[in-house]
Amino acid sequence: MATQSKQPKKRLTTKGKILKALEEEHGVVTTACKKIGLSRSAYYKLWNADEKFKEQCEDVQEAAIDFVESKLFQQITQGNITGQIFYLKTKAKHRGYVERQEIKQETTGSITFDFN
Repeated sequence: MATQSKQPKKRLTTKGKILKALEEEHGVVTTACKKIGLSRSAYYKLWNADEKFKEQCEDVQEAAIDFVESKLFQQITQGNITGQIFYLKTKAKHRGYVERQEIKQETTGSITFDFN
């Protein structure tokens, strides 16, 4: 009975270490796993088994994206043309800021290919 009560506690400790490492490594899974000596496959087993943990990991990755976006805006306000162009190409596609046309095609039914 004592062994069973220790197992969940260990998992919480591992998950806590993972979350801390993810924060320190800006959401990069590989680097965070290496930092705490955990394999990526072990990380994804935990990630797939626990919806709350999965959400917490995704929150850390979203925070990292927010951080980088804030740095991009700092560059843009300082007149960085490359940053301005990048922002428009990624966030203003709907206004025509694209280098190439993206065509989205939806089909219904089945498609058969004959390679003979």
